[in-house]
Amino acid sequence: MENHVHVPSFSSPKGSSSPSENDSFLKSYISQIAMQPFPQGQPLWEIHIIKCPTSEAQETLIFKLHHALGDGYSLVAALLSCLQRADDPSLPVTSPSVKKFSSANKDDRNIGLRKVVSRCFSPLVNTVRDFGWSLLKSTCVKDDLSPIRSGSESLQPFSVSTITFSLDQIKEIKSRLRVTVNDVISGVIFLGTRLYMQRVSTNSNLSTNSTALVLLNTRNLRDYKPVRDMVRPNSESPWGNHFAFLHVPIPKVKPSDSQFSDPLKFVYKTHEVIKRKRSSFGVILTGKLLEIMQKCRNAEAVAKHISRTARNSSMGISNVIGPINKLSLANHPLRGVYFTVAGIPWSLLITILSYAGNLRVAVGAEQGFIDSELYNHSLLDAFDMILRDACQKQ
Repeated sequence: MENHVHVPSFSSPKGSSSPSENDSFLKSYISQIAMQPFPQGQPLWEIHIIKCPTSEAQETLIFKLHHALGDGYSLVAALLSCLQRADDPSLPVTSPSVKKFSSANKDDRNIGLRKVVSRCFSPLVNTVRDFGWSLLKSTCVKDDLSPIRSGSESLQPFSVSTITFSLDQIKEIKSRLRVTVNDVISGVIFLGTRLYMQRVSTNSNLSTNSTALVLLNTRNLRDYKPVRDMVRPNSESPWGNHFAFLHVPIPKVKPSDSQFSDPLKFVYKTHEVIKRKRSSFGVILTGKLLEIMQKCRNAEAVAKHISRTARNSSMGISNVIGPINKLSLANHPLRGVYFTVAGIPWSLLITILSYAGNLRVAVGAEQGFIDSELYNHSLLDAFDMILRDACQKQ
């Protein structure tokens, strides 16, 4: 166990450190262990117990898990099996219900022949376009270099910082704009990214070809299943890595609109792109391609393909649904939960996890290249701009 469980201690030159000093120590410690590969010849997991108080909690628990063990869905399901509800441990942990996407419009009861043909033909065209573009982005088509893409071929040290948004406010925006929660989140991220690009360099080109690689779970499920069900043969929610990715272009900003006069454009544009991509089978084919590569070649070939795809894009986004209830671990209440991913050559990675009415956004930023504090402020400003304009809509 001593190879897997670590209990570091933080201290300043003056002796005991303050919570604000421990914030800095913790941030450096996470960056340090994220860059360290797992020792060969032992199971691919570690637990780090930080007993020093920070500005957010009295103690911090870090699970370091190799992606070979499973994807975000698998690992979160395993984590939930270790936790109990803080209000009543005898009750089950609940997750938000996820509505299945339907491309049909309930108001279109009487549609013409041309619309029928268009609806049948459009998915085929979108599938060819999306899957073909995905292959090109994974091989030879690279994003432009920009303030969020250094173009480095090797892994660089990165820092992790987090910000929190209210799910109630996000749902308010969703209802007023008649879009999805994911549309709102993506719109905030894309607007915040363009704001950051403008602020970090006044001469920055806001019309760069910049793409976000969005990681998607390919299981057709509404909630989490117990681990014992996931590991059974032929399970409908199998344990392991079952994901694909979606290329979403970051909306461009015209030179004449340097004041970002229409923040809601980022939400609507994202909604339009994702809705079109959902009407195709591009993501499914991408997932099947990864499965075929794993079976016909090996896991290393799949890892190289994903790494090359990530290197050609500008940023990554991964979103995992978390529990509605406040949870506890061995009678210790959890104030917050978040995750990040290491080992992928992105200059900027955004990971998102919902928990007890809040949305925790973790920003993984390449050290020495991205100003994470400025980026976080840009995200907060983007959220305020979108919330303000959305609330003005009737």
